[in-house]
Amino acid sequence: MKITVVGASGLIGTELAAKLRRSGHDVTAASLSLGVDTVTGKGLEAVMAGAEAVVDVTNAASFGDSSALDFFSASTKNLLAAAAEADVGHYLALSVVGTPRLVESDYFRAKMVQENLIRAAGRPYTILRSTQFYEFINGLIDIGARGNVLHLPPAFMRPVAAHDVAAFLAELTAGRPSGDIVEIGGPEQFGIDEIARIYLAANEDGRQVITDRSTSYFGVELTDDVLLPGVGARLASEKLSDWLYQSMAA
Repeated sequence: MKITVVGASGLIGTELAAKLRRSGHDVTAASLSLGVDTVTGKGLEAVMAGAEAVVDVTNAASFGDSSALDFFSASTKNLLAAAAEADVGHYLALSVVGTPRLVESDYFRAKMVQENLIRAAGRPYTILRSTQFYEFINGLIDIGARGNVLHLPPAFMRPVAAHDVAAFLAELTAGRPSGDIVEIGGPEQFGIDEIARIYLAANEDGRQVITDRSTSYFGVELTDDVLLPGVGARLASEKLSDWLYQSMAA
């Protein structure tokens, strides 16, 4: 199968392109660093030509202002138009678990716009919503940093390894369009404050974690289950302790 991966230079895109190639697919890698600009449309026609499936794993450069909305609106419209012109048979995109419940946040409102544009386009599609990646825990816990103390909410999450997300996305790409939203999460459930304590201990980081329900998550005050995937979600296999051990060894 000929597949175009857009955002192929990022964390998920790099893993996804490699997995698809190992499975024998003809993969075209597209990203800003490779000369393809989804916001302006530059280079899209060439990378879409002949593609049977396209996977959008791009992301906005900023999470805290309206630039995310500008990015996802322009990028998704251009990608969908290019996919229509090339008659791509399967359009896939990576989104985030909890997006519809977090639209008070500029970033998640932008992700909701992205999802809505895909659903309204009339093309066969699959949207994969993922929980937070293990690789981004460090950035996650910094939302509550106040000097050497971290104020973090106890809201539950099921963090997941990026390679498990990429593997599931590769599986979905090779399959038939679902015309729906699919979810993936990690095998274990933790409070954000608990994840931080585990991560800090593993990294011999002495900062203190204080449980604080008022700490916002990208501008949204969390309820206990808003970040959890729903019934029927794919649960990945790699545990946080195993990922930490491997990342420390690396």
